[in-house]
Amino acid sequence: MKRETRVRYYRFLNGEMTQAELALRVKVSRQTVVAIEKGDYSPSVWLAIRLSRVLGAKVEELFLLKEDLS
Repeated sequence: MKRETRVRYYRFLNGEMTQAELALRVKVSRQTVVAIEKGDYSPSVWLAIRLSRVLGAKVEELFLLKEDLS
């Protein structure tokens, strides 16, 4: 399965919130937000919930699993 993140998209929907602002609000480093947006890091359940609350989106809207049909 391939995963996709839409954190960056929702960050921009929220007044073009910076990575630093989002990191501060969910209590992680900016580098963690960068890694999540790049798909290099899968957040814990608790962090995913905090991100969803801050960004006003469901967890499943922020993080998508796509079936790899190849």
